[in-house]
Amino acid sequence: MSYVLTLSCPDRLGIVAAVSGLLATRDCNILESQQYGDLATGRFFMRVQFQGDPAAKDTLDGAFAALAPLFELDWRLYDASAPTRVLIMVSKGGHCLNDLLYRQRSGLLNIAVVAVVSNHPDLRPLTQSYGIDYHHLPIAPHGKEAQETEVLTLVQHYQADLVVLARYMQILSDDLCAKLQGNAINIHHSFLPGFKGARPYHQAHTRGVKLIGATAHYVTADLDEGPIIEQEVARVDHAQDADALVAVGRDVECLALARAVRWHAEHRVLLNGDKTVVFRG
Repeated sequence: MSYVLTLSCPDRLGIVAAVSGLLATRDCNILESQQYGDLATGRFFMRVQFQGDPAAKDTLDGAFAALAPLFELDWRLYDASAPTRVLIMVSKGGHCLNDLLYRQRSGLLNIAVVAVVSNHPDLRPLTQSYGIDYHHLPIAPHGKEAQETEVLTLVQHYQADLVVLARYMQILSDDLCAKLQGNAINIHHSFLPGFKGARPYHQAHTRGVKLIGATAHYVTADLDEGPIIEQEVARVDHAQDADALVAVGRDVECLALARAVRWHAEHRVLLNGDKTVVFRG
């Protein structure tokens, strides 16, 4: 059986030796090991993928629980083969949703999309063509709190590990952001310079930008300012009209979001304050 161990702690001598020694004494074979020491914060981060006895999970949990106080470890142990259960939220734009569903079906992402939630009915046919439940939860005037309560109910019902905002064009409340902290990923455009509000690609075309991009990040109450997981950029020029920029933007959004979801599902992303450490595979 393949496991993934992730940990962070104050940086000090002996952490790697202690972890590798613990695994060796339990006949576990390390397949991949990555680590990073942040000199600015004094924190150490580590991800280890290893093979071990399928029946040894409880023993390993106990061993790491005993080791944790010695190094002040914040640690997690995962079954590497278990797919991450994902609930996707969308509005009307279907490019990121379609990309994630295709990658899941093709075996390119170790995820199980358990449901799709939308404030519009438009993407029901696409979702159901993949055999996935679609929940239309419109937002009535002054009804945002009730709608978000329904969203949380679905997250719990489907036992979702991760919520992905795949171009969900609504701002989540601070309360919902707090409840999904570290387990919700958003994707948005990221231009240089930045353009806010409606029709950002048309604004960019008017300004004659040469570089457009997208950012995938964890959701926080600070709008579009959560810890960044991945970014993607593409060059554009004067020969491309606003519709061409929209098409390029959709492509980079899909790429950035797919990578972020993949790395989260493979337990490669560790939070480091307002930033992330990403052990890319």
